[in-house]
Amino acid sequence: MRNISFVFPFLLGLTVSAFAADTTAPVKEIMDATIKNWSGTDADWVDIFDESRLARIYSTDFVTKYRAAVQNPAADEDGISPFDYDVIVNGQDACPLEDLTYTPKPGADGVTEVVVTFKKSTCMDDGSDKQAVSTVRFEVIDEGGKPVIDDFLTEGDPGQPPNSLKTTMVQIAKGE
Repeated sequence: MRNISFVFPFLLGLTVSAFAADTTAPVKEIMDATIKNWSGTDADWVDIFDESRLARIYSTDFVTKYRAAVQNPAADEDGISPFDYDVIVNGQDACPLEDLTYTPKPGADGVTEVVVTFKKSTCMDDGSDKQAVSTVRFEVIDEGGKPVIDDFLTEGDPGQPPNSLKTTMVQIAKGE
């Protein structure tokens, strides 16, 4: 009995650790694509909302809001994205991303927040704070037994709350 009581908590610990690691998987996939997009190479731009990703790593609610936003005539001229900026770097210009960190926070109410920080302006010559750290908070939920991204929250203007991508998509779908 002593061996079982030792093994069970050990296995339970592995299960919890494996789930925590899986929680960052969809976030890392999006961040890997974003890193590639801003790498400075001539590689083709990676669409973080392509059909394969929409089906695999985003929640049903997120995908519904995204599809509604894409239908808005104000969608990007290329017809690919409803956004006229990169939703991860929260702008139209960035440098190769540096000093990335991933910090999963304890889950609450079925949502695990994965906080990603990075530097996006290290190559800028426009007076930007080259060492400024940007933060994106990903809300990850379990849907169908797998972790999926339910929302992105980017930094708001000073004194303002974070920007929810789902809220932005709802506004785009309404033509706002």
